[in-house]
Amino acid sequence: MDFYYSNEQLALQDTLQRFIRRDYGFERRRELAGSALGFSAEAWTQYAELGLLSLPFPKEFGGLGGNAIDIMLVMEQVGRGLLLEPFLSTIVMCGGLIRDAASESLRGLVLPRIAAGELQLALACYEALGRYDLSHVACTAVRTGDGGWRLTGQKTVVLDAPSADMFLVTARGDGNTGDTQGISLFLVGRQAAGLSLFAYPTQSGGRAADVRLENVTLADEALVGVPGRALAIVERAVDRGVAALCAEAVGIIAALNEATLCYLKTRKQFGVPIGKFQALQHRMADMLIAAEQARSMAIIAAVYVDSDDAVERRRAVSGAKPRRPGQSPPPVAGSNSST
Repeated sequence: MDFYYSNEQLALQDTLQRFIRRDYGFERRRELAGSALGFSAEAWTQYAELGLLSLPFPKEFGGLGGNAIDIMLVMEQVGRGLLLEPFLSTIVMCGGLIRDAASESLRGLVLPRIAAGELQLALACYEALGRYDLSHVACTAVRTGDGGWRLTGQKTVVLDAPSADMFLVTARGDGNTGDTQGISLFLVGRQAAGLSLFAYPTQSGGRAADVRLENVTLADEALVGVPGRALAIVERAVDRGVAALCAEAVGIIAALNEATLCYLKTRKQFGVPIGKFQALQHRMADMLIAAEQARSMAIIAAVYVDSDDAVERRRAVSGAKPRRPGQSPPPVAGSNSST
């Protein structure tokens, strides 16, 4: 397996690094985090011009036909710059859902607008009592007399919801809360009657919101995918999001290590740089090894995240998550280790 970046990927990486150095310093980020929007609309437009927003979409819909490794590369730079724009929610998770599950007409309507930077989406799939169980869906979807749908329920911690133009919402058409079957996915416009938000900042400086739906009426065209069988595609979208966050963490780790190394070389004690002290050299070596281990696991997650085998995919993604010191990693997908 070839783990080297292509020339196009290296060029994209270099372009993002130059953008961060030039336009996205830490003080600029702090200013954006405190703004009403919570990120830079100008930067979002630049991402569209650079092709970042069309990266994972098919070429017939104005995309570049990129894969999970391309997304990993971008998310690593997102981590290096601590970028605030909703790339994860709009492009990785919601864009991936539309690409994989929506009808041809809906893809043709939505994906080009996402790629052009004209449309932002947020995934509303978690509920307060469900913790992180995607099958815990109490939000209801009831058929109306004209063939449409009526949604009622609440979703919590919807990432980037305050700036989203549309939401992908999971709702239950039949079965009991917690059943894996009976869950459908709907595309809901922000201006839909009966939809309201309670917005708040996140600890990272981003934005999220709780979404309330009170008898929100939708046309049948708002349904994404097969009725009652949305859980599997939402799980895959969340796995892609986790893999992307792992790549973002790798970027953050790399940036911190570089800043620390620079400090060790310039900060002096007893007339010499503190980087000369053996104890600090050992600590720095440990951190560099940890960074390479994290990068390796993020690569494995990116390689397997598009797999149709949910067990294989989930094992690789779970293996890339941070672990407590001393905690053994789960067996890597494709290895001979027992489960």
